[in-house]
Amino acid sequence: MYYVYMLRCKDNSLYTGWTTDIKRRLEEHNEGIGGKYTRARLPVRLVHQETLPTKQEAMKREYAIKQLKKYIKEKLILDKAIFEK
Repeated sequence: MYYVYMLRCKDNSLYTGWTTDIKRRLEEHNEGIGGKYTRARLPVRLVHQETLPTKQEAMKREYAIKQLKKYIKEKLILDKAIFEK
């Protein structure tokens, strides 16, 4: 399985990526080896994730999320949180 995820950084910005292992990737980000963007904005926390069956679909979804305005990303996070309760 492949995952698209969003992290909330210390400065309240959002980072979007994809991975095959969410736990490992979150640890890498918080250890400062996950990505240049998050390295300067630690700590980060997972606020959204989606499961996709293929790498290509995960990469397409990551790109689509990155194109969204921040307020739409915030709504996506909120809607998912409300739906899961």
